[in-house]
Amino acid sequence: MPHPGADPGRWVAEAEEARRLAIPGLAPVAEVDRAAVPVWHAAPYTPVLPLTAALAAHGGPLPEAVVRALGAALARTLATAHARGVAHAGLSPAAVLLGVDGPLLACFGAVRAAAPEGEQRLGKPGLDPGCLAPEQAQGGRPRPLGDVYALGAVLSYASTGYTVPEREELPASLREPITACLARDPARRPSAADLAAGLSAPLPTRPQALPGPLAPEPVPVPTVLDGPPFALPARIVAALARQSAGVLVATPPAHAQEKRP
Repeated sequence: MPHPGADPGRWVAEAEEARRLAIPGLAPVAEVDRAAVPVWHAAPYTPVLPLTAALAAHGGPLPEAVVRALGAALARTLATAHARGVAHAGLSPAAVLLGVDGPLLACFGAVRAAAPEGEQRLGKPGLDPGCLAPEQAQGGRPRPLGDVYALGAVLSYASTGYTVPEREELPASLREPITACLARDPARRPSAADLAAGLSAPLPTRPQALPGPLAPEPVPVPTVLDGPPFALPARIVAALARQSAGVLVATPPAHAQEKRP
């Protein structure tokens, strides 16, 4: 449902667009009811945790390798949308849903739904100010490079626990790409496709110093990107398992039971 104060018409339009899109990594919308009061949309259930809940389950920021894999996966989803001429315009920690098969992006079009072009969006309900690109905050049209800014803020959150950290607080391998994403000038930000390629590349390894004149060739250290498409820390997987178990044993509301044949 739209946030209080949001325009239901704009919210429904974004929900309908999300339903029509068939992009891997975008949270699917199965049904939209524009006649209901309030309007709503529904999605198929899959065990996922918002990034905010995932950090709480993990007990703090995610490991650096996991953040890189997360960033690469989200950047690939955005790059696919951008290639179709579509900006997500709603990326934030709450919009990133983590599951064992990879992340899903929800909250499609939240920026567009919050306020029309030309109207300041900072402080509007449902928008994370740390993820709002400066040009979008001032009412500019949401464009792909605004998504890249938001992705930088999301990766900052995943790495440190908040969206606007000091540069030195970021993990070393993520410092440059996240800082580039958060450039105030959109022209200085990388494209989502370039960001996906950079985050997917294996990190260089340092050979260990050994006694003697010769040292062996460095052996690549396995990372999340070398194994399954996406790997989550054990505590997050356990939280997802508990969520699934709770759904399986949940008792439907009385009115739902009455409708069963």
